[in-house]
Amino acid sequence: MYTLLEAVSLPEHLVGAEVQRLGQHADLVPAAFVIPPSFEEGFYRHNNLPFQLSAVFAPIRPQRIDEDTLEPLCLRARALILGSALLDDQVQQFYRALYNAGLESGKVHLRRPGGLDASDQPAQVEIAHARAPGTEALHALKRLWASDWHFGVVLARLDTAGSVALEARPVLVLWGEAGQPDARMADRLKVNRAWVNAHGLVGLE
Repeated sequence: MYTLLEAVSLPEHLVGAEVQRLGQHADLVPAAFVIPPSFEEGFYRHNNLPFQLSAVFAPIRPQRIDEDTLEPLCLRARALILGSALLDDQVQQFYRALYNAGLESGKVHLRRPGGLDASDQPAQVEIAHARAPGTEALHALKRLWASDWHFGVVLARLDTAGSVALEARPVLVLWGEAGQPDARMADRLKVNRAWVNAHGLVGLE
């Protein structure tokens, strides 16, 4: 787990380009930290999920996708993610990161760095109350991981990459709600778009 200040000097694939940009304005950002891809990779590996997911999607042929067959398989895939457990060490690492970031109470939101949808909102956001020790926030993290297996997301991967496989990516955890685009903040920071919530800057594009 990394702070935004640490993220500035780390490789982009570990933290995401947006997180690096946020780190350059860390004084404007509320309490936050970033979860590296290795955390998600460990979860998948510990639960043997790559093998299980391959078995789930074995009936799918990327050259000729049967959407009626694909949809229930996506439901099974999400159930696999949500029903799998993290190692105790991972759970404690996550709880410590919440504590160290000062995210022990109030709302937090979790999302992948980068990417806006057509309504100017983050593509996928999970909200949780950060009550100690942080179980609700941990469940929100698993829901975010599970969102990679929604029907539309899987179908898009099949269309673009010819496979349901995905690569682990970082996750950003921030205090408060996801926020709204703020033109004045974007102009101040000389960026395309900036998201601001009640606590400060929570997103950049």
